[in-house]
Amino acid sequence: MAMAHFGVMVPQIKRTWEQSAAAATTFEELGFDSIWVNDHLYGPASPQIPMLEAWTLIAALAAKTERVEIGTLVTPAGMRNPQHLGKTIATVDHIAGGRVIAGLGSGWMRAEYEDFGMPFLEGPARARQLKETVSLLKAMWTSSEPVTMQGEFVNATNLVTEPKPPREVPILIGGTGKQVTLPLAAREASIWNNPAGSQGRLEENVEALRAAMEKVQRDPSEVRISQQCLVAIAPNEAEAGPMIETAKRIFAGHMGDPTGPLAITGTPERVVEQIGKHIDLGCSMFMIEFFGTDTRVPAQLFAETVLPHFERD
Repeated sequence: MAMAHFGVMVPQIKRTWEQSAAAATTFEELGFDSIWVNDHLYGPASPQIPMLEAWTLIAALAAKTERVEIGTLVTPAGMRNPQHLGKTIATVDHIAGGRVIAGLGSGWMRAEYEDFGMPFLEGPARARQLKETVSLLKAMWTSSEPVTMQGEFVNATNLVTEPKPPREVPILIGGTGKQVTLPLAAREASIWNNPAGSQGRLEENVEALRAAMEKVQRDPSEVRISQQCLVAIAPNEAEAGPMIETAKRIFAGHMGDPTGPLAITGTPERVVEQIGKHIDLGCSMFMIEFFGTDTRVPAQLFAETVLPHFERD
């Protein structure tokens, strides 16, 4: 069985900094491999929902943790000035001591672009913008010379980034677009992420990614396949059933179908079985959104009853 990597989403919607920090340090203590934050400037349902900004939060969590990798799931490429974003990530990786994963995507929420002064392009244009942003960031983090780039969306002249990140920053690309996003991941990503809403199409999307990698003659082992996933775990069937039904009602498909064939829900035994199905499909990295008011509680159950069943990175 492939080596597995288990990450956890840090609670940040309607949470204080103290609550987010306490959860993150607990996840590290429990033995998880990474922690992740959503990169939205607004809450998903309303601008009025409190939401801690992602890269500020990552910088703070980097200073509070020692071992776990830390990333965004995912940063919309056009939501910030790309040059500034590249400098921010390089700096945060120094705070983290080389533990940052740069998760990037095309974005989808119009208001968090336009209300913060950035244009929200049409879908195909946002995908091309993502492609140019990845090229710029890689150049910023590796080139010994000033970077000049003239693109459709990204333009830089004599751009210098010092200090460079302390390691080669892994780039995660999230999304399932077959025209631009998956081919981009096939060429440039260290990690590809299948969004939670596409969990039921994991096999199809993995096949599309591998076909894109074959076209560019890249070894499939060079891109790790990851899954954003809701995990509703309970110690027994009596508690698991109502929990799953509540999760289905609350998320309404946004985080996948909690009763679907690949849903990672139920008792610890069932959760182990469902993770195994993902690994059989080539997915060995999991970004977990635990279901619960205090996500540290299900995280502890998972750490005690599920993690021991898998070989780890």
